[in-house]
Amino acid sequence: MLLEATDSQLVLVDYQPRLMPAIFEGPQVLANALRLARIAQLLEVPVWGTEQNPQKLGLNPPELRNLCNKTLEKMHFGAVSDGLVDWLRPPSRPAGGNARSLPKHLQKPAAPTPERATIVLAGCEAHVCLLQTALELIEQELDVWVVTDACSSRTERNRDAAFDRLAGAGAELITTEMVAFEWLRTADHPLFRDVHALIK
Repeated sequence: MLLEATDSQLVLVDYQPRLMPAIFEGPQVLANALRLARIAQLLEVPVWGTEQNPQKLGLNPPELRNLCNKTLEKMHFGAVSDGLVDWLRPPSRPAGGNARSLPKHLQKPAAPTPERATIVLAGCEAHVCLLQTALELIEQELDVWVVTDACSSRTERNRDAAFDRLAGAGAELITTEMVAFEWLRTADHPLFRDVHALIK
């Protein structure tokens, strides 16, 4: 099974300034998160951010925040508990009023927005906020793909333990380049050169 750009959403978890200096391989992890967000934006994949207790840990870097559709402020470690799924699965609009009383252009019910059920997930700390968010998303019956080179923890051991647990729970483990080339599918894609420039 390969990723489909048209079925994907990207969620970037807690790349906050008071946390990142302590993160194992932090600069590389943040660089890959930015790369993912830029690729997603090029390919019209929705991008969501989260921030854990931003009053204490600060906001995600502005260059990352600016690439997100919205950023969720959270206090739970798992973002689903603070409403992330409401963003990933917007409610369908109920039909309004009596059809005879509506203008003609409103009488036909709008087609439901197709659900993007594949969640490409990356963030920090891998064994806390990322792990709990991923497990909650799996419980919500969403397909979770964790971008390993855009995730980390304060220690390599905690990061790797998170990846082992996520794989056992059914998450797919991938890398930034895997995401890029699976979303593109072909070198004939009109945005191939733009995406390739971001991962070179």
